[in-house]
Amino acid sequence: MSLSADLLDRLAIRDLVENWAVWRDAGDWERFRTVWHDDGVMQATWFQGVADDFIRVSREGFDKGVSILHFLGGTSIDLAGTRAIAQTKMTISQRGPVDGVMCDVVCTGRFYDFLEKRQGTWGVVLRQPIYEKDRLDPLDPAAELKLDRELLATFPEGYRHLAYIQTKLGFTVKRDMPGLKGPAVEALYRRGAAWLAGEAVDKIAS
Repeated sequence: MSLSADLLDRLAIRDLVENWAVWRDAGDWERFRTVWHDDGVMQATWFQGVADDFIRVSREGFDKGVSILHFLGGTSIDLAGTRAIAQTKMTISQRGPVDGVMCDVVCTGRFYDFLEKRQGTWGVVLRQPIYEKDRLDPLDPAAELKLDRELLATFPEGYRHLAYIQTKLGFTVKRDMPGLKGPAVEALYRRGAAWLAGEAVDKIAS
């Protein structure tokens, strides 16, 4: 039995999403580049810009020992011809020192991907994570950790502790990323609908 074109596209997109996480976390930078279109854009708490710059700074961090890992769950895909929106459940795990105490942060959310099929190949045009909830834990349960409550309160609830550890590590964190609810994620859904309806990339990428 032959597979339908729709199912083949869905399988290709799911394969792309999984390759993104495996290749990025493994430091397989040449293959990681293949999941992006040339004009691809990445939005994250600590980085916003074109794919080539994201790959460069990710590689620099990887070589310096920055530990940011990803784990994927289920994917939901909306297809409209050669365009698609894929939402994939994920966790982001980052390890690093917080005021001298080694900690892990785990953030749960979704990758919200704007995808396009060009010359027969699917690629990421824009990846915008949605940050739903997170937590911070010392590696040593007996360690005493006192967070700066004023600093912590300046970050959105969905990625509050992730932003805290990234700030402590010297990153500049974007403070208006989409969460589970609210105007930012509602605007993202509208952008996704516009993408599926054929809007130009420069009207949605930011």
